[in-house]
Amino acid sequence: MAPTSHLALINLFIGDIQGGLGPFLGTWLAESGSWSPARVGFVVTLVGFGTLFLSGPFGALVDRVPRPRLLIGGACMAILAGTLLLLPARGFFAVFTAQLLAAAGGTLLLPAVASLTLGIVGKDGFPKQQGRNQAFNHLGILLAAGVISLGTPFGPATAFYVLGGMSLAAIVATFTTPAGAWNRRRAVGWKEDDEDEPQRSGIRQVLGHRPLLVLTVALTLFNLGNGGMLTLLGQKLVATADDATTWTARYVMVAQLVMVPVALFAGSLADRRGRRLLLMAAFAVLPVRAAMSGLIDDPYWLIGAEVLDGIASGIVGVAVPVVVADLTWGSGRTQTALGSVNAVQGVGGALSGWYGGLAYAWLGWTGAFLALGVPAIIALGLVIWLDATPEPGRRRRRRERRAAAREQTA
Repeated sequence: MAPTSHLALINLFIGDIQGGLGPFLGTWLAESGSWSPARVGFVVTLVGFGTLFLSGPFGALVDRVPRPRLLIGGACMAILAGTLLLLPARGFFAVFTAQLLAAAGGTLLLPAVASLTLGIVGKDGFPKQQGRNQAFNHLGILLAAGVISLGTPFGPATAFYVLGGMSLAAIVATFTTPAGAWNRRRAVGWKEDDEDEPQRSGIRQVLGHRPLLVLTVALTLFNLGNGGMLTLLGQKLVATADDATTWTARYVMVAQLVMVPVALFAGSLADRRGRRLLLMAAFAVLPVRAAMSGLIDDPYWLIGAEVLDGIASGIVGVAVPVVVADLTWGSGRTQTALGSVNAVQGVGGALSGWYGGLAYAWLGWTGAFLALGVPAIIALGLVIWLDATPEPGRRRRRRERRAAAREQTA
C-alpha cells in the first residue's frame, strides 16, 4: 500500500476522534446530567484554555522529535482514555479532567499529522495532499455520525463506543505506515542531500512575521464565532425539538458530507487562485450560517445552516496548514508555528462556548446565534485589509520594480 494511502486511512479514522465528543458533548451533558447551556459552555471554555498552553509546546515537540507516527499513536490513546472517562462522569471536575485529556490528544494530532504528511509528499505536494487528508477526515466523521444517527440500545452513549473503535483503527493505520516513507528534512524544507544540519530560525523571527500574526488574529475571531455554534444548536434542539442527539448527528453528517468535496476542491484551488481568497470565502459564509441558526426553529430547515458550516470549515481545514507552511518554510519551525497559531486561535474556540452561552442568557436563542456571527465579519475585514496592505518587503520590491521601469522608459 502506498504511503499516501496510509495517510488517507489515518485521516479517515482520526476525523471523528480529533475533537473528542465534539458537538455531542453538550447534547450528552444536557440529556444525561441536565446541564444548562451556560454550564456546558463554561467547562468547554476551561478545557479550551487548558489546551492553549499545550499547543505551542506540542508543535515544538513535533519539530524536535523525528517520530511523527509515535506522536500520533500517543495522541490517539489520550483521546480514547479521556473520552471513555467521560462516560461515567457527572460532576464538574470529573468532566473537566476527562475532556482535558481528550482535548490534549487532539491538540497534538494536528501538527503531528501535518509533519507526517510533509515528510512523505514534500511542500509541492502538500496543498493537494492536505485537501485529500481533509476529505478523508470529514468522511470519517460522516461515517461515525451515520452510525450514531441510526440509534442503538446504548442511546446517547453510542458516540462513546463509536469513538473508541475509530481510535483503535487510527492507531493501527498509523503504525502500519512505512517508517522509511517519511523524511525529516523534507518535512521542514531542508535539502535532502545536504549532510549538514541547517540552523533553525529564531522563534521570534518566525512568530513575529506580520502576515502570520494577522492570519492568527483572523482565525481567532473566526473560531470565536464558529467554535460553539453547533454545540449551542444541539442545546437549542433539546429545548425545541424531539431526539436532539439524532438531529445533532444528522447535522454533523450534512456538514461533513459537504466538507469532503469542498476539501478536495480547496486543495487543488489553493495553488491556482491563492490561499487568501479561500479564507475570505470561508469567513464570509459564517455570518449567514449564524443568522439561519438563530432565525429558524424547524430542524429540517436548519440543515441549510450546516451546509454552510461544511463550506467554511472545509476550506479552513485545508488552507491554514498550507498557509503556515508557506510562511515558515525552511525555518525548521513549521510545526512550532502551526502549534502557536492553533494556540492563539484556540482562545477564540475556547471563548466561543462561554460567549454563546452568555449571549443566550442575555439575548435568547436568536440573539446568541447572531452574536456568534459578528466576529467572522471582523475576521473577513482583517483578511481583506491584509490583501490591501502588503508587507514592507513587498512594498519595497514594488517600488524598486517601478523605479527600474521608469529608468528603462527614460
